[in-house]
Amino acid sequence: MKHTHISPETSPFINAATITTLLVISMVALLWWRAPHPILGLAVCLLPLAMLVVVRHLFWFVTLFVVFSFFRIHEVIPLLMPLKLPLLLSLGALASLCWHALVSRTLRLYWHPTMGWLVLFWLLVTLGLIFATNRTEAISMFKGIYWKIMLMTVAIIWIITTKQQLAKMCWTIVLAGALVASVALFNSVNGIGLVEGSRVTIGRHFGSMLGDPNDLALVLLFPLAFCASFFFNRQHKRRNRIVGVLVLLLLSMAIIATQSRGGLLGMVAVYGFFIHQAIRSKTLLITLGSVGLFVLYMAAGISERASGGAAETGIDSSSMGRLYAWQAAGKMALDNPFTGVGINNFYSNYYFYSSHWDGLNHAVHSTWFGVLAETGFLGLLVFVTLIISLLRTAKHSLTRLCRLSSPSPYLLSSANAVYAGLIGTIVSGTFLTQAFVWPIYILAALIICVSRIVQNDSQIEN
Repeated sequence: MKHTHISPETSPFINAATITTLLVISMVALLWWRAPHPILGLAVCLLPLAMLVVVRHLFWFVTLFVVFSFFRIHEVIPLLMPLKLPLLLSLGALASLCWHALVSRTLRLYWHPTMGWLVLFWLLVTLGLIFATNRTEAISMFKGIYWKIMLMTVAIIWIITTKQQLAKMCWTIVLAGALVASVALFNSVNGIGLVEGSRVTIGRHFGSMLGDPNDLALVLLFPLAFCASFFFNRQHKRRNRIVGVLVLLLLSMAIIATQSRGGLLGMVAVYGFFIHQAIRSKTLLITLGSVGLFVLYMAAGISERASGGAAETGIDSSSMGRLYAWQAAGKMALDNPFTGVGINNFYSNYYFYSSHWDGLNHAVHSTWFGVLAETGFLGLLVFVTLIISLLRTAKHSLTRLCRLSSPSPYLLSSANAVYAGLIGTIVSGTFLTQAFVWPIYILAALIICVSRIVQNDSQIEN
């Protein structure tokens, strides 16, 4: 009778496998004892398959988590809310990130100069939690949203390394934008969730973030640049350009339906970027822009709004409310020049710093004044430097792409989209609060991704 010989080198692995197997069997037995249900057995059987899917599809877990968190897909389609998809996607994304970064080490980490300003701003925001006037509000915002934004921004930077992944991300953003725009237009036509009788929202009755017309306009503005880039890029196939222009029209009509001045300004800025590439005459460009802005203003019906409409004489109440809020932001920064009042603390501090109290606290309705109030003068300086660095990086990528003999259509579209999107965000930031929400950070991540891919393509061609 032959005996199998086990070498000393392999015995530790066998012992480890045996112990692991016994632990798994014990856990399953314990679970079955506590909850003897057939579904439990099915779940345990599917667990290895689920783990394999999570490990192999890091890109899609991160992408879908970002899309669900930013576009609020589960709130746009309320039937999805009981499934808790953002939570499941976040767990899958985190598990996959940890596996690829710490275990398999297939995630290649690199550093871009712009990331320095990004990380410095994050450090200032984190430091501001300690000195926040209302730590509960600040920590709640940080734990609920902002740390996810920080983590996924870095994840996007390190995960998207090829033109194919960039194309998939762009199409996902376009399709998500089409879905949100379609629901917004449906609500507008049917009079569902309208604010002031005319401004469209989504999910206002159950407290969705998209229940604010300005926030909805911000969400719609983000994919607008990608659709415009697909349409204006003649190197794309005809079907891609057709899809681009159809979704572009949907998004434009939905933004007009929000009657958001910030949204309209951002939309004009995005269109102006692409029209500027086709029309070199500055006089003609300024004329077309002025006419277009007037037409959009009339089409949006802003003059008929209950707040900020033509019925109000002088400076309307909406504009005065913003001026009072910006004045309060300045006072907050003067009192807290290095740390500000803390993230998500402007609203709770409005009463103490506003020169005009109407019985209600108000939002700041400005990216720049929001950063000034909540992170101080130092935070605003770093934030503005970050934006300038992103603009330079995006422009440099476009310049290098134009020098290539045959640049990839999707790479060229992505480079134009993130550049135009950032310009639109800067312009709309005058009236929209977006310093601590997804758009700027997704754009920042994609700008860095495009820069790296363009650099690699340039080195290959040279």
